[in-house]
Amino acid sequence: MLTTVEIIKKVRELEIKSKRLTRHIFTGEYHSAFKGRGMSFREVREYSPGDDIRFIDWNVSARFGHPFSKLFEEERELTVMLLVDISASSLFGTVYARKKDLITELCAVMAFSAINNNDKVGVIFFSDKIERYIPPKKGREHVLYIVRELLTIRPVHVKTSISEAIRFFNNSTRQKSIAFILSDFLDEKFEESLKVAGKKHDVIGIKVYDKMDMILPAAGLLEVEDAETGEVQWIDTSDYLVRTNYQQAFFAFTEKCKTIFLKAGCDLLHMRTDEDYVKILQKFFVGRNRPA
Repeated sequence: MLTTVEIIKKVRELEIKSKRLTRHIFTGEYHSAFKGRGMSFREVREYSPGDDIRFIDWNVSARFGHPFSKLFEEERELTVMLLVDISASSLFGTVYARKKDLITELCAVMAFSAINNNDKVGVIFFSDKIERYIPPKKGREHVLYIVRELLTIRPVHVKTSISEAIRFFNNSTRQKSIAFILSDFLDEKFEESLKVAGKKHDVIGIKVYDKMDMILPAAGLLEVEDAETGEVQWIDTSDYLVRTNYQQAFFAFTEKCKTIFLKAGCDLLHMRTDEDYVKILQKFFVGRNRPA
């Protein structure tokens, strides 16, 4: 449990890091990757060579005796929702950080990117129940509050239900929004709810995993416990076949997640706790801005 002083220090560190990333790396890419709802009229100005003649305001031009062009601006205000898995499996981590720590950093970066673009941001914390809901708002103070909650929230329940979180999101968010689902996706019953969300919203899954989720070390006989079910069993990690089957099961599950998101028309990113998430996010933002 973090002390008040440690929380304040950690919030400040995340703010500095997130602002640096959004200012120097993500602001433009984020803006381009997530378009506004359309264009709205802003003002007219005198026609300049190169202006699109389709936007000449003929009424104003006739009044002043020379051509004027209409200027438009993007209706930018978007709503970004962060669906954050805080079930017991998020506390697992063996190399650089726990899954929860990486998710917290990612959420901070997304939140600051949103407010830097005058977008609103909200959070749904979930396990197999909705643990907490922070309605979307703008502003630095709101994002700092979100970061404090990310650092300090403790779930009441330990299991995972992604479909519960998506259903809550669908029911609580009326207008089209951008939704990031941050989880290890150790839940196989969310395909239908994701399809519903994908029809209305722009949904991006971020699958966070640890190196040991994929590879077992050859460490002999180990007693392991499932953090969400409490099930305990012994595994002989010195057995090559055991390690191979474990890795193949991870890849099979990863492919299943990819298929679920693909069928729902949604994007899915994969991030390991000891890898550079900045490059993955930047590549995703830039890729989204390329013409099809």
